[in-house]
Amino acid sequence: MPRVEFDVSSGVSPDRFLAALTDFSPKRAEIWPNIDAQHLKIHEVGANSADVTEGSSIAGGVWERNCYDWSTPGTVRVETIESNAWRPGSFWLYHVKPTDTGSHIHVTVDRRPASFKGRLIAVVLVIGGRRVLRRATEQVLQRLQQPAD
Repeated sequence: MPRVEFDVSSGVSPDRFLAALTDFSPKRAEIWPNIDAQHLKIHEVGANSADVTEGSSIAGGVWERNCYDWSTPGTVRVETIESNAWRPGSFWLYHVKPTDTGSHIHVTVDRRPASFKGRLIAVVLVIGGRRVLRRATEQVLQRLQQPAD
């Protein structure tokens, strides 16, 4: 069960980052590098939660149905309901705090493999997950700093 934690600071405001994290419009796949438009399916979105299937073509296709919960201010929990790689209960947890220049983001990723594919990806996460996932989050933040079209 790999668990990866990392921190990122950015000039992006907490509100802007949290809005991107909980935006389930078609532009989601443009902002988040690990989400392909063809794997994105919105089941339900409420005031503080969402039920969403998302994934990517990486490793022959990895998808998961997630329950997003942002009912606690500054926090978004993304918990796996079902997946072709991860067991239910796997999660991403984002804690976002304001700073004088933008935001500080602490991310915890807890992955529980449910298949051979999940176990292979878990090995990669143990070896270089922190670096790869931090870089992906930094890409999101860079995209959010670009002027809107």
